[in-house]
Amino acid sequence: MHEITRGVVLGTSIAGMLAASALARHVDEVIVVERDEAPTGPFSRKGLPQSWHVHQLWSSGAKLIDKLLPGTINRLYQAGANRIGVPQQHITLTAFGWQHRFTESQYMVCCSRPLIDWTILQQIQAEPRITVLWEHDATGLLGTADHVTGVIVRDMATGAHREMQADLVVDATGRASQLANWLTGMGLPPVETDVVDSGITYATRLFRAPPGAGQGFPIVTVYADYRVPRPGQNGTIFPIENGNWLVTVSGTRGGEPPADDNAFTEFARGLRHPIVADFLAGAEPLTSVRRTRSTSNRRLHFDKLPQWPRGLAAIGDAVAAFNPIFGHGIIAAAMDATALSEALERVSSVGDVGALLVRKVARIVDEPWLIATSQDTCYPDCRIQAKDPRLTEKPDPRQQQLTDFVSEVATRQPVVNNALLRITSLSAPSSCMQEPEVLAALQAGPTHPRLTEPPLTTSERMLLQRA
Repeated sequence: MHEITRGVVLGTSIAGMLAASALARHVDEVIVVERDEAPTGPFSRKGLPQSWHVHQLWSSGAKLIDKLLPGTINRLYQAGANRIGVPQQHITLTAFGWQHRFTESQYMVCCSRPLIDWTILQQIQAEPRITVLWEHDATGLLGTADHVTGVIVRDMATGAHREMQADLVVDATGRASQLANWLTGMGLPPVETDVVDSGITYATRLFRAPPGAGQGFPIVTVYADYRVPRPGQNGTIFPIENGNWLVTVSGTRGGEPPADDNAFTEFARGLRHPIVADFLAGAEPLTSVRRTRSTSNRRLHFDKLPQWPRGLAAIGDAVAAFNPIFGHGIIAAAMDATALSEALERVSSVGDVGALLVRKVARIVDEPWLIATSQDTCYPDCRIQAKDPRLTEKPDPRQQQLTDFVSEVATRQPVVNNALLRITSLSAPSSCMQEPEVLAALQAGPTHPRLTEPPLTTSERMLLQRA
């Protein structure tokens, strides 16, 4: 007789939903445990306070999501998401000046985070093997340090607890994960944890785009110059569904944006260039300001534990959470879920997946972890609690000079810009900078002049004049 297999996924994060989809192809039943109420549409919910802010869905992440859940990206476009080619449709003031708008080499799917979640959720709920258990919370693991056999689940409405057996438990509860504590409670040593906290705060407001913005309006971003010893302040206009702009501003410790509606645009005007505020002059605010402070980079080194329990896996922000400014959280979640899918193909028993996955996920998160933390550590009063020598030792000034040189050349050289975008979008490892074509372009230097003003099209200039 066939023995029924069950997977339990903790959390309806993007990582959790994609993991459920991957599991459903290999087990008889998948139960997703979620604290929040069931949503009725693409709306923000309590368990995802960061969903109010801009979420960049890079092309690399979009392709992985579409492979795991075919048709997802087309559904997003049908719901109003915009496809924005980068750098062609991105007006960007980098730390090294204005970026030339070279021909597209990567793209972003621009829409609200609730629309992404809702679109994925609709697809996994259509899968008969997947059940989402709303308003329930996992409070602990069943089993031992050698073998996890399920979870203890609490009904949020009644407070009643029950045991839920599983062949594989996948923790995808994000920053709120209690997995490290649960493992310690089972007798495993404390999990080594690295934290890099620049104190960055995000503030977001939704606007109706002004008449004339229309389809094809670019992303507009002003980044801080992380080389200057003062708090880093950033701002971006993100064209999303329904003809709206999602506008997020941010500031590191000592330069945080205000929560006051009236001061929001003035903060944007005080950035290194007032272009974000200039465009907002013609836009209609639709919401009040929403702020989020839970933005530190945090990485748990589950891979360094002396043993890993059979029947357990961890993915997404439950393993590594990044400063959201780079848009790496969604890509890493899709990479983790892809790694889970590949591991399921390799093992004879679902319970053996975790040991394979814990090492793979550690390798996946290392690149985005270094990208995020290398800049955050430059800001004043950035607080570091880590054993990773790449974070604690004084950086080699020659390496920093090389990094700055590459970044500056990228603003005015298309081949170098292409390579840097591949790294930023996690489409390629940082070693792609060693490709012969890229090295030759770096040696030749910039091919375009330094821009002293934002590179606007005629229609974009007209929009500013009408604002």
